[in-house]
Amino acid sequence: MSAAPASDDRGSRPIEPDDPLMRTYTEIEVAYLLAELAERGRRFGLLFPSATTDSVVDGRVLVRFGNAPASTVLNLLSLLRSHDHDKTEDDTPCDS
Repeated sequence: MSAAPASDDRGSRPIEPDDPLMRTYTEIEVAYLLAELAERGRRFGLLFPSATTDSVVDGRVLVRFGNAPASTVLNLLSLLRSHDHDKTEDDTPCDS
């Protein structure tokens, strides 16, 4: 299970739904990414109780995540991972 390969030159650009990279993910890998998204997002109140893999069409795994493609999951994870990587000791989610 891996997001974009280390040699990927995308930088911080979002992954587009029709990006060829999206054809490399299996349903199992996307299911693991959904689990990671749920775990990382929970601290921020981001809940995705019904997010699950749906099917594979044209080599791309579809996700039941509203009307979002699996690339949205990767883009959200990228933001959360970036936050975890860049945060300082003073950074904590809002207490509300």
